[in-house]
Amino acid sequence: MLSKTTVKYIQSLSHKKFRDEEGVFIAEGPKIVAEFFKSGKLKCKAVYATRQWLDENKDLLTGIAQENIIEVNETELTKISLLTTPNQVLAIFFKKENEIPGIKNNVSLMLDGIQDPGNMGSIIRNADWFGVKNIICSHECADYYNPKVVQSTMGSLARVNIIYTDLENFLINHKEIKTFAATLDGENISSHTKIKEGIILIRNESKGVSQQLIALCNNKITITKYGKAESLNAAVACGIILSHLI
Repeated sequence: MLSKTTVKYIQSLSHKKFRDEEGVFIAEGPKIVAEFFKSGKLKCKAVYATRQWLDENKDLLTGIAQENIIEVNETELTKISLLTTPNQVLAIFFKKENEIPGIKNNVSLMLDGIQDPGNMGSIIRNADWFGVKNIICSHECADYYNPKVVQSTMGSLARVNIIYTDLENFLINHKEIKTFAATLDGENISSHTKIKEGIILIRNESKGVSQQLIALCNNKITITKYGKAESLNAAVACGIILSHLI
């Protein structure tokens, strides 16, 4: 039986304040939890899972103290889950220690004001798919340990380095790296050559990239529009751009 204190503690981790204080975050569901274990990059604090999941995943739990592996029934899982439909397992992981990324000889993403957790998670998955190891975010972007972001990444979170910083200062300090701002009036990416190094800047589609950041970029790129839509979803645009440039 889970104590009220335990239930309250786990539920509190839906809030950034408490995640930051504890240095942990929540992951739910067999696929995501397994991906995080297999990555070898995330240390697990505790696992709350059904007997079926525990029996089928004993190999993943090697090295975790027995007292931190807690069997729960469906009712108890519902109490602690942040999902509409709980799915077998909830795990609490310690946050990664992300470092200032190695920009040279890599393609990196820069995100300005991506506030929607679903978009943020999808962009992290895009980065993982195309082998982009670094994402540089403005402080206005969604917290990548937000439970909705974690779920949207489907495990890619463990393989991508993400930092939050002042974007203008970052670009000023990395002038030697080519930068590509996604705008509505740039060069058609369909005719652009592939790149092996550079920073691709993407902003919330409702606002577009700020003029201050555009002024610091070497290149402007665009996805040709054939229909009437005013803009593309930021995550969709990110995937299209990466598919053309990488």
